[in-house]
Amino acid sequence: MNIDGTRESLPQGNGHGGHGGKTTDTIWRPFAITSTRSSTVCVVSVLLFVGALISTQMLDTSNFVGGLAQVPLLSTKSKGESPKKHRQQIEVPLDCSAYELTKSCPRSYPTTTDEEDPDSNLKATCPEYFRWIHEDLRPWAYTGITLDMVERAKATANFRLVVLNGTAYVEQYQKAFQTRDVFTLWGILQLLRKYPGKLPDLDLMFDCVDWPVIKSIDYGGPNATTPPPLFRYCKDNETLDIVFPDWSFWGWPEIRVKSWVPLLNDLMEGNQKMGWDEREPHAYWKGNPEVAETRQDLLKCNVSDQQDWGARVFAQDWKKESKAGYKTSNLADQCLHRFKIYVEGSAWSVSEKYILACDSVTLLVQPRYFDFFTRSLKPLQHYWPIKPNDKCRSIKHAVDWGNTHQQEAKAMGKAASEFINEDLKIDYVYDYMFHLLNEYGKLLRYQPTVPQNAVELCSESMACPAQGLNKDYMMESLVKGPSVTSPCTMPPPYDPASLRNLLSEQENSIKQVDEWEKKFWENQKI
Repeated sequence: MNIDGTRESLPQGNGHGGHGGKTTDTIWRPFAITSTRSSTVCVVSVLLFVGALISTQMLDTSNFVGGLAQVPLLSTKSKGESPKKHRQQIEVPLDCSAYELTKSCPRSYPTTTDEEDPDSNLKATCPEYFRWIHEDLRPWAYTGITLDMVERAKATANFRLVVLNGTAYVEQYQKAFQTRDVFTLWGILQLLRKYPGKLPDLDLMFDCVDWPVIKSIDYGGPNATTPPPLFRYCKDNETLDIVFPDWSFWGWPEIRVKSWVPLLNDLMEGNQKMGWDEREPHAYWKGNPEVAETRQDLLKCNVSDQQDWGARVFAQDWKKESKAGYKTSNLADQCLHRFKIYVEGSAWSVSEKYILACDSVTLLVQPRYFDFFTRSLKPLQHYWPIKPNDKCRSIKHAVDWGNTHQQEAKAMGKAASEFINEDLKIDYVYDYMFHLLNEYGKLLRYQPTVPQNAVELCSESMACPAQGLNKDYMMESLVKGPSVTSPCTMPPPYDPASLRNLLSEQENSIKQVDEWEKKFWENQKI
């Protein structure tokens, strides 16, 4: 299923933190005997007994499974050193009873996470795509961000978010399409639950519409002003909007898409139902073609009496699907083809992560827009590039290549799904938000204050009065309590040379596919 492009056709609807266990090192000690003489006799007896065991080879570990051989005779810890204990996950449930009585956010949630887990020094470096945080914030690296800059971003913003001492306040300007703003804010509240006391004071504007609006051309030249910082879900190479994880990570009730953790589990289980070799040897796409010309063009690649381009393309009728209860739109049941097509809608589409997770080869029609993680995807490693202006021939070549190079194609599909499963797990989504907001907060050149029309927001104020799927998905994605581990370690910024090399490698891979495709069609004429 391609679940993007619902703006024009979908009806409106209502719709973890980490974990840890307590472990203790096992230390064997003889019973204490108060008498000095008795202690001496006991120690000598033990030494004699152990010596006898060794001399008769009775201390063979194969004879003592679960017994003496598993118990160390001497402690390896220095005197006075206590065994390390992993921090235990503290669960803090929503207090809806108190909220219903007072209609105010509770003050009982922990406000700090000062105590570090003993293994926190082993925390991983964040995935490569975190390095783009530095690039997205580069327009303000030298000037910083002033109050005037933030307020100039209000023109198209849906809401303003202020965080003071870990408490969130929201001023809403205009309602977003469906529940985009609701679940974006819910995700930020879960971040505050995951890392209480670790975010700086913040003041930011957020636009939930697809299309980026801060054009870099408007802020170039010697007399140009500094651009206003505006958060949204995607951007392109000609805009300066700051990309942020989209709302669907916490659920999309209008089309019954679960939050990311259970959905990703479903997708991985769905991959096990049918191996790559057993899948249909075609390229699959299903979505709303009405939202973009590039999708309408894709429909021409469907199989017909005259031509088979290797594609099976279907137009999704969202109104009909809604009336039927979305019974045929389960994402986990749609990894049935060796190839799946990603094509943008009116802008970037949330469907990209679902397609990449499918173990199928992603045929990615060259996009204009990107979100927070897709800039680290590599052609020929994570996806196969498709020409936007010659889709049918390009798809035909890709399908033919994959079916005749099955091991390479299978490896490409697996690399993409592993990227989604490992580098886009929910902990990394939260860590990306954490580092982005942290770096953004460092740039503020003023002390944020609560706007006059803002209201305090907390998990209780959102989830307790919610109903239907909105409530279900909020409870499903609720962070149970403060994380027992720190965020991953931010990788360094790209230096100019390494960034050029990265972009050059991606461009060269696409050129390589173009050359293969050209030879493929030349051979078809022979």
